[in-house]
Amino acid sequence: MQTGERAAERPAVSVAVVVEREAKPNRWEDWRFRIVEVLPDEPAFGREPRLLRDDGKTARWLFPGFTVALYRDECEGYHLNLTSGSPVWFVVWRIGETDPPVATPEIVSVSYNEAGRWLDAQERVDNLPLPAETAAWLQAYTDEHYRPEVKQRRRPASFKSPQQR
Repeated sequence: MQTGERAAERPAVSVAVVVEREAKPNRWEDWRFRIVEVLPDEPAFGREPRLLRDDGKTARWLFPGFTVALYRDECEGYHLNLTSGSPVWFVVWRIGETDPPVATPEIVSVSYNEAGRWLDAQERVDNLPLPAETAAWLQAYTDEHYRPEVKQRRRPASFKSPQQR
């Protein structure tokens, strides 16, 4: 991890996440949660999560203060996200132990590989479309820093001498 001036130079965007909770969406679920929106963070949002509305059936919360920083070693994940056909935000979230429960976002990223690692770890990961201006910002960074690994052909073991196997 970089500190000082180098960390300050790292490209980053600040975002807020809107989460929705629906009560009794069907007869099998007490609650359903979904990430509704990832939007630019504003100073007016403050630093603490806040309830935006609750009509008894549906409630929405705003969670400000997430920073999405770009790292050179994640460029392959950015590239995969951008070339997927529809680039997205990846949001990791967990359900709290409150009554009624609230889903809390933990991390926001734009790396396909990072999202894959979270899914492998059994985390809840939702995605939402990346706005065109954010996708352009990510594309510029990826174009500057991503260098795909050169694929090297491997000779099958059956073609190697016994000493080379």
